[in-house]
Amino acid sequence: MTVMAPHKSGFINILGKPNVGKSTLMNALVGERMSIITHKPQTTRHRILGILNADHFQLVFSDTPGLISDSSYKMHNAMNKAAFSIFEDADVVLFVTEKNDQYTGKEKVIKKLRQAEVPVLLVINKTDISSSEEISAIKDFWVPLVSFHSVHCISALQKKGTEALLDTILNLTPEGPVYFPKDQISDRPERFFVSEIIREKVLFLYKDEIPYSTEVVIEAFTESVKKGAPFAHISATLYVMRRSQKQILIGRQGGAIKKLGIESRKAIEEFLGKRIHLELYVRVKEKWRDDDRMLKSFGYLH
Repeated sequence: MTVMAPHKSGFINILGKPNVGKSTLMNALVGERMSIITHKPQTTRHRILGILNADHFQLVFSDTPGLISDSSYKMHNAMNKAAFSIFEDADVVLFVTEKNDQYTGKEKVIKKLRQAEVPVLLVINKTDISSSEEISAIKDFWVPLVSFHSVHCISALQKKGTEALLDTILNLTPEGPVYFPKDQISDRPERFFVSEIIREKVLFLYKDEIPYSTEVVIEAFTESVKKGAPFAHISATLYVMRRSQKQILIGRQGGAIKKLGIESRKAIEEFLGKRIHLELYVRVKEKWRDDDRMLKSFGYLH
């Protein structure tokens, strides 16, 4: 008689400062493009779940907003709250750092890591562009500060060391039920990922404050059949804080927003696996990053 292996399930929560590679790591572990990735910090604004399924396990990864030490807006406070919320439901915590990370040793996150009642793994990322001396310096700083279960040196971008990290996570994951359907890869709907794709293109195509002053809301997402194939009509509004930002987003004779639309449409079609028609609109909402009502409507406050 064949003995079935026990089913494991758990919540694996990823924490760290902006731009250390948390989203790249989750994408590498889950095998799907769950979180937008750019070279700019504060790319991830919301807590996003990515689900890795197999017959005998279900790992629910959580990619959190990067910890912001100097919170300038209520939006930043909400992002920090989302990041620290990982300690409430984690079975395993992955703390990600890299050679350019700056800590003094007195940050709130260090106290939280010390108080964690679940295994905490130190994940040193970007080792493909780090010297052995730099990696040793990171270990020398962190290992005396926190009782880590283990230390993992990886390159999330090149997927080096990620398999060994996943093995460790699986060993630490408790037996448990199936929390989500086995064919589900995230708790977020398609609308969310479409808005994230558009925001990613804003981050790529615009400079300075524009990306950080822009929020994308999907106003309509209508699916149909066109010429015998699945089709979707999508309408999105880009909110900015000042009229001058609206002018920059639109560009001379609409050239900038036309390019944004083309780049966004291509990426959305690849993500959805079908043709779409995309309409983009720009609206000014002053000080939306400090407006409780707007932050709630955008999903930052609950």
